[in-house]
Amino acid sequence: MENLPDLKCFSLHSGADTLAYDELIVPLLHRMFNLEKLDLYLAICCKNPLIDGNNLKKNIINHMPKLDKFKFNIRSTVRLDNQINLLSNEDIQYTFNDFPNNQIISCVDYFSEIKQGQCHIYSYPYEWKEYHQITNSFPGGISNNVREISLFDEQPFEHYFIFQISKSFPCMKKLTLINEKPQNDKQCGKLDDKNEHLSIAEYPHLSQLNLTEAHDDYIEEFLVDTKTCLPNNLYLSVDYQV
Repeated sequence: MENLPDLKCFSLHSGADTLAYDELIVPLLHRMFNLEKLDLYLAICCKNPLIDGNNLKKNIINHMPKLDKFKFNIRSTVRLDNQINLLSNEDIQYTFNDFPNNQIISCVDYFSEIKQGQCHIYSYPYEWKEYHQITNSFPGGISNNVREISLFDEQPFEHYFIFQISKSFPCMKKLTLINEKPQNDKQCGKLDDKNEHLSIAEYPHLSQLNLTEAHDDYIEEFLVDTKTCLPNNLYLSVDYQV
């Protein structure tokens, strides 16, 4: 295929999981060696290993000498098949030490029940409208751009996490929570600015809440007004049995 030397700016956004990063996406980017601006939003299923700073330097940055601005939001997953040397978040973060943009956030999780590892890396500040597969490892930070999020973990989400999410995404409109584990601490008192575990989580702009794959504790978490404050006009999806 022919090169694309005249292309200066390129954006590729795909929320669907792809197996074609090495076979299609990387070769495509290699044809754009004069790029000055690049924006990637990808969900990648890896054979091994997870996508880190070394991968981005080897497969992308080193092939684009004129690249001046590189925004990326990449969530990679890998099947856990008796791996011994699992990378920690510190290992992933280390690969960005000499990165051109030093404001890189990483978050690594391993899920033993579904036998999957996940690494989410992105340039900060977060500028995209969606943020998916947020876990208890979420590092925090505030993003006013995000309108849709999904939460997933094999460990329970406690109230302080729900409170943190409400603060991090103040303009969120759609939330999906997937977690079958009951909460360990269901106690929640009145609003307390100094103690997040006692504070009411406020979601003033939320219009859709999906709890169909959530433990009943999270239905209570969101619907009891001493824990969470929601708008009156809300589309709620639950799978609840009395």
